[in-house]
Amino acid sequence: MEFKDYYKTLGVERTADDKAIKTAYRRLARKHHPDVNKGKSDRFKEISEAYTVLGDPEKRKRYDTLGPDWERYAEAGAGAGAGGRSPFEGRNVRFTQEGDAGGFSDFFRTIFSDLGGGRRGQAGGATEFEFSDLGDLGGGFGPVSRGHDIEAGLELTLEEAFQGAKKTISLTLDEPCPQCGGSGNVNRRPCPRCRGGGWTKTTRNLEVKIPAGVDTGSRVRMASEGAGGGSSDRQSRGDLYLRVTVAPHPRFERKGDDLHADLPLPVTVAALGGEVSVPTLKGQVSMKIPAESSSGKTFRLPGYGMPRLKGGGAGDQFVRVLITIPTGLGPREKELFQELNKLRPEN
Repeated sequence: MEFKDYYKTLGVERTADDKAIKTAYRRLARKHHPDVNKGKSDRFKEISEAYTVLGDPEKRKRYDTLGPDWERYAEAGAGAGAGGRSPFEGRNVRFTQEGDAGGFSDFFRTIFSDLGGGRRGQAGGATEFEFSDLGDLGGGFGPVSRGHDIEAGLELTLEEAFQGAKKTISLTLDEPCPQCGGSGNVNRRPCPRCRGGGWTKTTRNLEVKIPAGVDTGSRVRMASEGAGGGSSDRQSRGDLYLRVTVAPHPRFERKGDDLHADLPLPVTVAALGGEVSVPTLKGQVSMKIPAESSSGKTFRLPGYGMPRLKGGGAGDQFVRVLITIPTGLGPREKELFQELNKLRPEN
């Protein structure tokens, strides 16, 4: 069975978007149209066939799942799903591809790769898949491949990133229809639930655990929580990747695993020294300020930064003191500042 790679036919990558597929089709259609190439319509037919599938979002999804034989086996799947039997029931079936194994139909890789009783081997340069007693394939020839991995965004506060968090998220996904198994047919008629499309929107609420120390750009993997395959088994699902964004904080600035914060400091403490209370994500801590500290001087609190995702431990917190000048001075306070000014004529 020849593998019809529609992406190769149009000369686009499998990740190409709808616009790229349409552009490629129009360019090739103009080049190979029968009016331009008299008597040579085969290439134009191949291009049109490829665009008919890849240009339709629903057909493209089913093609990506089932391979080039998606349409014929969708019909077979509908009959099996309604109580019918596999067309291979009670038989030994061997599929052989001579030469390059890379050309072997993706459909058979997808459908049969996980079935028990299958055997794959090499014989004289040929790649073989052999199956015995393929009577009941678990409800028909709907897709049995693993579902797609998906990615979703998740925003956290800095406190949640510091402590780790449990969050509940809601996912709305396009998944194979549970009634027809993704075939789009029931008893050879359009499935009443998905209206023949083979896919339905499902909403799932998941509780996710976010490790302490994540940063903007971190990706958290949740195994088997992605899009569903053609099986009701949870293991047929792809993986879910959560793309983390940590919201800016009004007090702390994060730089890697370190935190930076400014601390207003009374002029008297800056001049004479003393102990001050410093806010951290672990709570308030005391810090000694040496006498004659200038505005802008930075102090380090070891281990008060963000937890490290790898290697353990934590970063540091850096505290920059900013001297504040009191307002609403009384007569005596003004008098003292004037005396200080006289003692410091260089000011």
